[in-house]
Amino acid sequence: MEFITIQKYIRTSPRKLKLVADMVKDMPPAKAVERLPFIGKRAAEPLSKAVKTALANAKQKGVNDTELVFKEIQINQGPKMKRWRAASRGRAKPYVRIMSHIRVVLETKETGKIAETKKLKVKAGAEKTKVKNQKSKTKTENVKKSKTEGKK
Repeated sequence: MEFITIQKYIRTSPRKLKLVADMVKDMPPAKAVERLPFIGKRAAEPLSKAVKTALANAKQKGVNDTELVFKEIQINQGPKMKRWRAASRGRAKPYVRIMSHIRVVLETKETGKIAETKKLKVKAGAEKTKVKNQKSKTKTENVKKSKTEGKK
């Protein structure tokens, strides 16, 4: 089951948010909420808010927060605010304030038979590709042999 939270129009550049998101993405969400205030970056606050909201959504559905993992943390660019600063000789120097959007998706950990069946499907798919690769190799070898025999 997935739990999605979207925070829009955050007045922090996506580059700064991505740095913080990369630090947190491999942690469990509950641990991430504990660590984010101590990262020492201003971008940690809105990301923490988004993760807390996603955890609250999961709790509302009756899911324990120890069963949750990050499926994805997306940081996208929002609109740009164009501003200007007064400069010498009556000129204006333009600059841009970039906003960003955060999308946090949490999912429950897969347990038991479901995870095992997925692993088996992946293994079966890998074996099929091996067989296909072997068939294609033999075809190319046969073509090469026929070309060399034709030259003699």
